[in-house]
Amino acid sequence: MNTENVIYRLRTREGLSQDELAEKVFVTRQAVSRWENGDTVPNTETLKLLSRLFKVSINTLLGSPHELICQCCGMPLEDAIIGRNKDGSLNEDYCQWCYADGAYTYSNMDDLIDVCVGHMAGEGFSEEQARAYLKQKLPTLNYWKRYQELSDGGQFEAFKKQLIEEINALRIEGMPKVEKLNALVGRYVNLEYRLPNGITAKFLDDNTTYLGNQLESDLGGDRCFGVLANMDFILVCTYEKDGVNPELVLYKKR
Repeated sequence: MNTENVIYRLRTREGLSQDELAEKVFVTRQAVSRWENGDTVPNTETLKLLSRLFKVSINTLLGSPHELICQCCGMPLEDAIIGRNKDGSLNEDYCQWCYADGAYTYSNMDDLIDVCVGHMAGEGFSEEQARAYLKQKLPTLNYWKRYQELSDGGQFEAFKKQLIEEINALRIEGMPKVEKLNALVGRYVNLEYRLPNGITAKFLDDNTTYLGNQLESDLGGDRCFGVLANMDFILVCTYEKDGVNPELVLYKKR
């Protein structure tokens, strides 16, 4: 799909007239018309504004001339899973699991490989094949090649360690000690809990990346513990396989 078709499709999807789109990105209606007729292409700064407005990558706006992959884990990137900078703009180099709100979430390649292997195994890969592929692929990606330059000096790892200490200090019956926290995107873990007053509620933002893990209960049975946290809160729940029948154990503001 060409740029003119992409902009027309996104504009009409949002129910905007050419005049309304022009006002939002500080151009004239004639400029929007020229884009949609294929006479011109938005300049770099306008593409950034359109990307933020429509929540799509600049690559998408330009008709997807490049195949984007996360430069940390190697995952193919679609607009819905692209990581975000601190200002909310999309960072087309990373996925939401590896880069969230301007912070890189992985500083240890082996930890990332362990997480990825769990998702790749059974999808055409054996665990051994997935691990061998990732050990070969990841060192070629930009994040790991430039790790010393891009690293935050251990600040994010220190934050994760602090969260783990706070979670373990809660001493929740049946929940084993948390050893690791992984990046988890809200839409995939945003369970709906029934509160004591009978109302059901969700506590997460689908587009936010959190830190969390799943833990087998020390008490046995079919239920697992789920832990989620960020700078603002700690949430602990239990659920059955695939998140069925979730129960909120604790929600604590930090």
